[in-house]
Amino acid sequence: MNPYSRFLGQKSNNQQFLAFVEQWDKLERLIIDVYRGKMTAAAATAGYEQVWPWLKAQYPRWEATLQPYWQLTKAAGQTTNTDPFRLLLAIDSPAHIPGDWRAMQHLPATREAINRYLVDSGDKTKV
Repeated sequence: MNPYSRFLGQKSNNQQFLAFVEQWDKLERLIIDVYRGKMTAAAATAGYEQVWPWLKAQYPRWEATLQPYWQLTKAAGQTTNTDPFRLLLAIDSPAHIPGDWRAMQHLPATREAINRYLVDSGDKTKV
């Protein structure tokens, strides 16, 4: 898990959300590595096929919870108007990642939304 998110998650007893964050971290790492050329799309496929369907199935549970948080973020220097989680989950194959600058610009919004939610929820989280 992202070190800062892990730190914030220490106060949370919401294991289901923390599992979502852990899987999101894996997707985020794959996207970054493929985009930067540290991993080929073919090499990322197996990992992508594990996390992507799980996240796609689980995100609707967290969508309303995370919406007010991602709406406070910026992507490409502008207020985020598109759900960045949905935008990234729309990438159905690592082959579509290289050159997708818009996706890269929205990754920080997802991380910020996750972290803001963890800060706000602390050990009160019970979903």
